[in-house]
Amino acid sequence: MKADEVKKVGVIGCGIMGSGIVEVAAKSGTQVIYVEVDGEAKERGWKRIESSMAKAVERGKLEDSARNEALSLISGSVDVADIADVDLVIEAATEDLATKRDVFMRVDGLVRPEVVLATNTSSLPIAELASVTKRPDMVVGMHFFNPPPVMKLLEVIRALTTSDETLDFALRMGERMGKTTVVAKDRAGFIVNFLLVPYLNAAAHMLDEGFATREDIDTAIKLGLGHPMGPLTLADFIGLDTAVHVANVLYDEFKDPLYSPPTILKRMVAAGWLGRKSGRGFYDYDK
Repeated sequence: MKADEVKKVGVIGCGIMGSGIVEVAAKSGTQVIYVEVDGEAKERGWKRIESSMAKAVERGKLEDSARNEALSLISGSVDVADIADVDLVIEAATEDLATKRDVFMRVDGLVRPEVVLATNTSSLPIAELASVTKRPDMVVGMHFFNPPPVMKLLEVIRALTTSDETLDFALRMGERMGKTTVVAKDRAGFIVNFLLVPYLNAAAHMLDEGFATREDIDTAIKLGLGHPMGPLTLADFIGLDTAVHVANVLYDEFKDPLYSPPTILKRMVAAGWLGRKSGRGFYDYDK
């Protein structure tokens, strides 16, 4: 199947990333069905999509008519069997290998043999997911960035088993969704997180050691390197639990101390200080 022949996309998971992927796919003109674990999660996903598009309209980034057209293409379900007729599956379940393996085993038996199975994982090995399917040549990574409707990059990750045709399909599909695509090998962190994690870890170490204040660290990077936000603000935005999880995945693979999550990050996560989403991280957002 060619990317321009895709008429319906199935997205597994409609959390922060999944809902953004659903929105991006619908705005590209395809029907989208997303699957969540229960009715409550399904409703939360729908509200995220509606809210994101409403904000885009308010900011003049999206026409009201385009918003209504995109919403009309989206449906939700709590039964994974409802994706049986899709032309592409994008898995955006929780960043846990066992969970994702289970999703791939179930989906592999549902959709047509010619359908590509993609994963939005930010760090886990694509080959592990491909190995539980009967179509390892048609499994590929399509790593969107948060928030998917805004961020222009799509990392396309090729496993050892991914065919040339599948890689080309993913690249063309990314372009159809309005993304700039880059290709990475199937190793932990791919391109962006491989470079990002040591940077965030170093900033956390610097703060913990009293080398500089959080404000001075962030200001130095913003004004000295031209970044839109400093590393500590960025870590809060990503979620400190996510930052620790990705760092652990990279450390497990490379055994390089650069990737080992700093003690301060682990303690903050243990205290429930997860960043913006919990109201407190390196900064206090409740205020």
